Amino acid sequence: MPLMTWTDKLSVGIKAIDDDHKKLVSMVNELYGGIVAGHGKETLGKVLDELVNYTKFHFAREEGFFAKTGYPAAAAHKKEHDDLTKQVLDVQAKYKSGALATLSLEVMNFLKNWLVNHIQGSDQKYAPHLNAKGIH
Repeated sequence: MPLMTWTDKLSVGIKAIDDDHKKLVSMVNELYGGIVAGHGKETLGKVLDELVNYTKFHFAREEGFFAKTGYPAAAAHKKEHDDLTKQVLDVQAKYKSGALATLSLEVMNFLKNWLVNHIQGSDQKYAPHLNAKGIH
């Protein structure tokens, strides 16, 4: 059973961003499934690396849209991105140093809650601005 399910409530109405969010949900579910199934460190480490890299890619895409359109809340939104990136890189570093328990259900629930709350909160706020600038 997946940790998260994509629903229309998570849609921001911008195809590229929604597609990124769907991929992030899928990757969180893949990591969660690996933890629950007891997969080895290499398998989980690879999935975690992919999740970290895709998250950076996604944040850069959003921030590119902000720069292109002059989104007024860009700095605050970028700070949220930077804060999560720092936390996830910390989890990744601890995991790579041998702290297998770092990838716990608690961490997975944190990622899930952050993703859902960020999409339904901060990301929903930029959608009207980007839509008004022709980004759908």
